[in-house]
Formats: sequence, structure tokens, C-alpha cells
Amino acid sequence: MRKAFITGITGQDGRHLAEFLQTKGYKVYGMMKGQYNPRAELLRDEFPEVEVVPGDLTDLTSLVTALEYVQPDEFYNLGAISFVAMSFNQAELTANVTGLGVLRALEAVRMVGGAQNNPIRFYQASSSEMFGKVRETPQTELTPFHPRSPYGVAKVFGHDITVNYRESYGMYACSGILFNHEGPRRGLEFVTRKITNTAARIKLGIDKEIVLGNTDAKRDWGYAGDYVKAMWMMLQQDDPDDYVIATGETHSVDEFLTLAFEKVGLGDFHQYVKHDPKYLRPAEVDLLIGDPSKAEKKLGWKREVGFDQLVDMMVKHDIAYETHRLKKI
Repeated sequence: MRKAFITGITGQDGRHLAEFLQTKGYKVYGMMKGQYNPRAELLRDEFPEVEVVPGDLTDLTSLVTALEYVQPDEFYNLGAISFVAMSFNQAELTANVTGLGVLRALEAVRMVGGAQNNPIRFYQASSSEMFGKVRETPQTELTPFHPRSPYGVAKVFGHDITVNYRESYGMYACSGILFNHEGPRRGLEFVTRKITNTAARIKLGIDKEIVLGNTDAKRDWGYAGDYVKAMWMMLQQDDPDDYVIATGETHSVDEFLTLAFEKVGLGDFHQYVKHDPKYLRPAEVDLLIGDPSKAEKKLGWKREVGFDQLVDMMVKHDIAYETHRLKKI
């Protein structure tokens, strides 16, 4: 049985990936920080066959200990301080976890046997936020980076150190430059889930408005369930490489709002939206749109869920979710 080790197992991508890998017959191990992490019980309820392993991306010794115990075939590094807005307020923590955490993960792989002894195939979760103030449209694997947040800067370091370890030590190390990917498992602090959840709450009479920042920003939104398949595909290739994973389409936050509010039968969203400057970032990323042609050609990957389907999926989930919560009150 092949073994996979996942950091960030309790996040959206970690849960989707654990689910996908189990269908492929993997034994899945998920790293979790803290002795009494409240998310451990939730993970066990959803994925009872996943084995939780203690570890911390800020502690190299714990990473080495975890890998020595698991001896994985594949290491998926999804752990990060992943909320862009938070990275401005906790820049040092973001750099330590999202940036230096990748270095520690790679070093742990190298120490345990990431080259000749027991090759561990390593996946790094890179991000479209690395492109930031984009130099060209659409963005490809060769587009220069110009990050606009501490999160984006940390991700650039993580991406580049992955390339460096691959070239310096002959490690099998890949980076997936994933553009925005969403779904019902997305955290409520992220704008897409905030929109679908609040639209559901307004429809059910729980809330009266949604408070947002910049709604003009444009993003390339896909479905997280599609994107984790690309992660796995990267590690099945003969040679390691980096790939942009995207839909090749861009939509504004306004478009997302329009669709979500229409799907719950509320019509024009403008009457429900309140703008608050506190949600504006010090530096904004205005437009992201990726070119996934390399992944489509070399990996045989393609997205299956379109933008309309994605919003519909999230809205239906949040209507059911909030209705269930009302019944429990």
C-alpha cells in the first residue's frame, strides 16, 4: 500500500486530497500541530482511516521524526498561513510557516531519504498570489513573480526553494501553481464562501447584509476537488516539474455575488452589500487568470466543474448547512 503524508490536512485542500487518495488505495497520514488540536476530532469523524501524526512546520525535528515514522512515498505540503488578509497583520508568522516551513519540509525529506535511499516525492502548494501585480496575461509557469502580500512573498520563497532543492540535490520535488480554487469545504473567512454562506443566511432571514471590501478584483476560480487531482498527477510523472493549474477564465467578485444571490432567489445583490474599508488590503491583486495548457498537455488534467456549477454547489451546501443549524437552535 502506497503511503501519503499531508500537511494542512484539516484545510479545504487537505480534506479533498485525503478523500481522493483514499479512493486510490493510499494509506493517508495527516500532520497536525498541538497535543489537543480541536480539529483532530473533526478529521477523525470525516476520515477515520487517516492516521494523525504530530508535527509542526516551524520545527524541523518534528518533521524529521514524522517522516521517519511514516516513511511516505509522497509528501504533500499544503500547510500554510493561507489567509491573505491575515498575512498583513501577521507577516512574520506567515513568513515562518508559509515560507521557511517549506525549507524545513524539504530538508526533512532530504535527511530522511529524499534522493537515492528511499525517494520521497514532494509536492509544494504554490499559489497564483505569487504573480500579484501581473507582468503578463494569462500567467504561465514562466511569468515573473511580483507578489503583493506577505503571503505571496512567502509563497515565492517556498516555490523557489523547492526548485533549488530539486536542482541541487536531485530530489523529486514539484510545485503546483494553483489559481483560486473553492468549494463547500472552503473556510468562512474566504470571500467566496463568505458570499455563498451570507446569501444563504439572508435568504433564511438570519442576516440582512454582507460586508465586503473590493468587489472589482478578478480571479480565476476553479473547484478544489478538481485541483487536488492535479497535485497527485504531478507526482506520478517520470520527472518532477512545475505546473499552473487554472481554468483559463476570470470572473470578478461582483460576478460571483450576482450568481450567488440569483441562485438563492434574492435578485440584485447591491441592496444587500455594504462596503467597509477595513476589508481592503494595503496592496491589491487586481487580475489573475492562468494558462493551464502545460498541465493539460503533459498531465492530461482538465477541470470538470465550471464557474456556474461551482457557485451552485456552494450555495446549495450553505442553504442546507444553515437550515440544519436553524433546526438545532
